[in-house]
Amino acid sequence: MSAIILPDQEFKGDLWVFGYGSLMWRPGFEFIEKVPARLIGEHRALCVYSFVHRGTPEKPGLVLGLDRGGACRGVAFRVAEKNSAATIAYLREREQVTSVYREVTRSVWLENEARQRVSALAYVVDRGHVQYAGRLSMQDQLRHVLQGHGSSGINRDYVLATVKAIEAEGFRDAPLHQLAMLLHDSHSPSPPIEGEAREA
Repeated sequence: MSAIILPDQEFKGDLWVFGYGSLMWRPGFEFIEKVPARLIGEHRALCVYSFVHRGTPEKPGLVLGLDRGGACRGVAFRVAEKNSAATIAYLREREQVTSVYREVTRSVWLENEARQRVSALAYVVDRGHVQYAGRLSMQDQLRHVLQGHGSSGINRDYVLATVKAIEAEGFRDAPLHQLAMLLHDSHSPSPPIEGEAREA
């Protein structure tokens, strides 16, 4: 299945982008505001086999996707209208290398004083894609993360950096924190990070 690409005319005015993985700690685009936010109806999960950025087809890593059900706390970035087209182009190049995500707009609730709801660009996993991993056991997640090493570096660093970013926002993600503890306990040597982490 091919990913849904939204027509650019849907993004008039300032653009909101919802980040729930590496976008939280390395957005890679210019923004004018960053606000803690909550998305209802999908949750963050290590449900995407990484064939490029954090693994290879022979030794896949795991990266995050938004999968159906539940809710997800992350951050919403507000991008000035003049930079919207360039930001969307950048995100498509970054996130859609293998078209494993669906590019969608979702309502997110900003966790600021106004508590407003905005429509934000988000990347949701395509459940029909060959890289959709579904719900893996913690041991399977650990195995893939420990073996994963792709063009953007080692998978272990991606997970630990995301956990650190979540903690910096003042909340926890129980499954990711559990995996991070196992990664710390694994005593797996970490080669230096190569390039930028690019998956959301």
